[in-house]
Amino acid sequence: MTIFVTGGAGFIGSNFIFFMLNNHPEDRIVCLDKLTYAGNLSTLKDIMDSPNFRFVKLDICDREGVYKLFEEEKPDVVVNFAAESHVDRSIENPEVFLQTNILGTQVLMDACRKYGIQRFHQVGTDEVYGDLPLDRPDLFFTETTPIHASSPYSASKASADLLVLAYHRTFGLPVTVSRCSNNYGPYQFPEKLIPLMIANALNDKPLPVYGKGENVRDWLYVEDHCKAIDCILRKGRDGEVYNIGGHNEMKNIDIVKLICKTLGKPESLITYVTDRKGHDMRYAIDPAKIHRELGWLPETKFADGIQKTIQWYLDHKAWWEEIISGDYQNYYQRMYGDR
Repeated sequence: MTIFVTGGAGFIGSNFIFFMLNNHPEDRIVCLDKLTYAGNLSTLKDIMDSPNFRFVKLDICDREGVYKLFEEEKPDVVVNFAAESHVDRSIENPEVFLQTNILGTQVLMDACRKYGIQRFHQVGTDEVYGDLPLDRPDLFFTETTPIHASSPYSASKASADLLVLAYHRTFGLPVTVSRCSNNYGPYQFPEKLIPLMIANALNDKPLPVYGKGENVRDWLYVEDHCKAIDCILRKGRDGEVYNIGGHNEMKNIDIVKLICKTLGKPESLITYVTDRKGHDMRYAIDPAKIHRELGWLPETKFADGIQKTIQWYLDHKAWWEEIISGDYQNYYQRMYGDR
């Protein structure tokens, strides 16, 4: 198959490309990425010369460019990772999230309708469900949980999901949607919790934790997520939503303390900052449907995955030091400097 992977220079997209090239060498991967601040071409440097891989710098909102690429490559499958994804940035500037996450998705689906496709897969997020109370550990998100987005980011992702499903209902486009819990692992941009804390701890800088750090997230090692998407592409039912969760609920503060302990850094580096506006308290996914229908289960225990992740950032300092030396610092100062 020829598979378009949008947003493939980002965190999860790049990991998915590596997984697919390793596990399905018979397939051809075409990566589309606008290379915004979170897209890092150096992440893909080891595969740029692979015969079954092509990189194209392209904004998914560029209808003419997208159509031209569809004509050239005639993809069988499109996996849409391309998205503005950081909640804080969506609070700061909602408009770009609506443009990329909603209108960009529409352009891709219009191209799929025009040129034909075997499967369009929308990579979503569990954040579209809102949050769960901390005192109800028995509650989980299922595929039938009502949409209740809390931030401009999650609202834009919910809109994209609904648009994808509407294209299936109205136009018969073969689509699937996945909604995943928080990912962690190699190549994650150092504005997200785990790589941010690792980088700051290694540099003996303050570790900014929102509120009291009591927020709970369900963490999934990125390779497990890639395996789940691959399962959906090959065995998933058209028009269906699949929740992907890790059964690894952790408080933010406990993760930060674990990183401190692993790196031999004092917890005195932890600095509590003003909480995020509309901050969701708890995410927890019930992945029973994808297990029941497709046989997928998370394989990586958090205790193992976090150690592998910390070691990766220790072994690849040049990758993330190059990132945090640039424009990221200006953004970092805006977000945390006055808190």
